[in-house]
Amino acid sequence: MFAALVRDMSGQVRDYVAPVFAEATDALDGERRALAAYLRFVVDRKEVYRIIDEAEFVDPEGFRTHYETAAARIAGRLREGAQNGEIRDDGELANEVRAWAMMGINVFLGLRFGVWGREDADAVAEHANTMLRDGLKA
Repeated sequence: MFAALVRDMSGQVRDYVAPVFAEATDALDGERRALAAYLRFVVDRKEVYRIIDEAEFVDPEGFRTHYETAAARIAGRLREGAQNGEIRDDGELANEVRAWAMMGINVFLGLRFGVWGREDADAVAEHANTMLRDGLKA
């Protein structure tokens, strides 16, 4: 039962965030938009952190799958951005490292600014994106 709850919450995050990519100007703009959407999602659904954190203990496989699936989506977007010449192409390992790092950024910014804070989601995402863009530009 808990596994289904984790899958459902993961799906809700994916479905809430996915549409923002349609208006993205490039790969990193898409990530900025995704982070802002995620922060807005978290403000209204703070329980996402409790559910995912508890999954580590009651459904370790679901917990791991949640993060592996999210990282794979991010890595795929980075791969596409590299193929389009929007970010540096340093190979698959680099994409995976960057995806996990970006996911970590998103998780902790969501905790700080979605669960504990009320700062403007677009402003927070812009600051994070500037850091990514300056470090990943082609």
